[in-house]
Amino acid sequence: MKADKDTQLRKLKTVRGQIDGLIKMVEDNRYCLDISNQLMASISILKNINKDVLTAHLRGCVRDSYNKSEDEIDEKIEEINVIINKLSK
Repeated sequence: MKADKDTQLRKLKTVRGQIDGLIKMVEDNRYCLDISNQLMASISILKNINKDVLTAHLRGCVRDSYNKSEDEIDEKIEEINVIINKLSK
């Protein structure tokens, strides 16, 4: 992975804590909108992590592929297309 590992791990651990909190909120039958707000916060962090990982991929892996064959470059482009298609659903 080309993204800053320590930063991404810190963010993932934050989300893990939020998920644990969400589980407790559901178990405690907390107010629906409180749960929804916590869910949106977790989703936001995950989206941010994904953006960082994809940006690092473009700056690292894709840039490195320019010194490779056209088939290998096309493979990297297709990998990104698959991700873009998943994000747009």
